[in-house]
Amino acid sequence: MRFTLSCIGRMKAGADKDLLDRYLDRARKSGRSLGITGLSLSEFPESRAQRPEDRKAEEAKVIQQSLPPGARLIVLDEHGKNLSSPAFSQKLEDWKSEGISEVVFAVGGADGHGQELLNRADLKLALGAMTWPHQIARILLAEQIYRAITIQAGHPYHRI
Repeated sequence: MRFTLSCIGRMKAGADKDLLDRYLDRARKSGRSLGITGLSLSEFPESRAQRPEDRKAEEAKVIQQSLPPGARLIVLDEHGKNLSSPAFSQKLEDWKSEGISEVVFAVGGADGHGQELLNRADLKLALGAMTWPHQIARILLAEQIYRAITIQAGHPYHRI
């Protein structure tokens, strides 16, 4: 199984990017023994459209066009489900058991996701009720992917 973080906008070098890279690297290394064959980051430019609805639609189209055939799509959305870390880990494990080869996590632009992408989503996921900057949302997502892997591996990183 492969994971891809598909994000609108580019993260600049600095402490946030370093922390994101650290969690992605940890997840890559820990996931190998569980059959996680890759974890990549795809960044797409923000739309320059004037209207928010047009920006969301353009950005959604870019992400949707990048989806591999048969991939499961998880979109980060403020109205999505709030899952516990073990429940999130179990969802990924279930998909792996079903033979799903790719899971794409979509982080939208400042206006959120277009309706077409939201309709395509296999899971709409919220990172809590608070609003997070997109850079921090990426870090939180990467950490939760790493945590999900450690839960599956029985590693003590996740303590209840």
